[in-house]
Amino acid sequence: MFGVLSIPSFVSPRVSTTSRLIATMSVAGTKNPGLSIESVSVKPPSHPTYDLKGVIKLALAEDAGDRGDGTCMATIPANMEVEAHFLAKEDGVLAGIALAESTFSEVDPTLKVVWLRKDGDFVHNGLQYGKVHVFTNTRRAHSIVVAERVVLNFMQRMSGIATLTKAMADVACPAYILETRKTAPGLRLVDKWAVLIGGGRIPRMGLFDMATIKDNHISIAGGVKNALSSVDLYLEENHLHMGVEVETRTLGEVNEVLHYASQQKTSLTRIMLDNMVVPQPNGDVDVSMLKEAVDMIDGKFEIEASGNVTLETVHKIGQTGVTYISSGALTHSVKALDISLKIDTELALEVGRHTKRA
Repeated sequence: MFGVLSIPSFVSPRVSTTSRLIATMSVAGTKNPGLSIESVSVKPPSHPTYDLKGVIKLALAEDAGDRGDGTCMATIPANMEVEAHFLAKEDGVLAGIALAESTFSEVDPTLKVVWLRKDGDFVHNGLQYGKVHVFTNTRRAHSIVVAERVVLNFMQRMSGIATLTKAMADVACPAYILETRKTAPGLRLVDKWAVLIGGGRIPRMGLFDMATIKDNHISIAGGVKNALSSVDLYLEENHLHMGVEVETRTLGEVNEVLHYASQQKTSLTRIMLDNMVVPQPNGDVDVSMLKEAVDMIDGKFEIEASGNVTLETVHKIGQTGVTYISSGALTHSVKALDISLKIDTELALEVGRHTKRA
């Protein structure tokens, strides 16, 4: 899916197709994942065409351009032995270790990375949770700095997503937290992987693996019944088997879906109740409409609540009897977790204490 990328010579390319790591992570259905790590706590979701290794190469190439890191080459002696430490600068859930490992390996397969925590672990402000260093026989210290920003970009974003997901999942119980397709373009698998690490669930990867009938489909089809009927016919004629979800915005649409399902054979598996959570002036939410819809469905289908989902409202929504709660904010409004990679950790901690960030 990506073109051939040319990485400048001073971004040391991979010199061997053999992984230097202990265990290889196999990802069924994901094209050339290119990820290896000693311990993977949560594997990435499956995708038939996504090239995760290509994403890593693209990230490195956009940073290096056609010249590479001249500052690094000018300031860091080639024969210098260096060790850099990962430092958490705020509390949160760690995610992105596998991508970090693979990014370092793509820049320089002689780099040695050691982790003291794994994906999904909680890290606190000031914790050193891993390190990367060069072997004494190579001493290509500049490789660490070349990879640093890309590694941190992946880990900060993924850890931010995992942190919010974990917070929502903990209070949504007994409902499960879902993400949406509102992901960063080109980083969908990465974003969804972070949701999994945080304890959320993935309803679908894209347009290809689940039929989700949304408001625009319904408007064009001429109503909920017509849209459902068209999807059922399409799946039957093309011998396709996949989950089907329909979005409803009113109790009338819920009733129309239930009437259709009682009269026709259907592939429908889930009903989305969209924007049935009504914000109140005092900051609370009214979930009475949502609860009425849940009672109407009466366990006949899975139920997903969507709209006005925040960390403050998700607990109340989760008590209504819905199966799932979806939140686009998990990925479209992510606050990156503040982490860094420092060679002089003592100075970094001193500065952090002075600025109240460590």
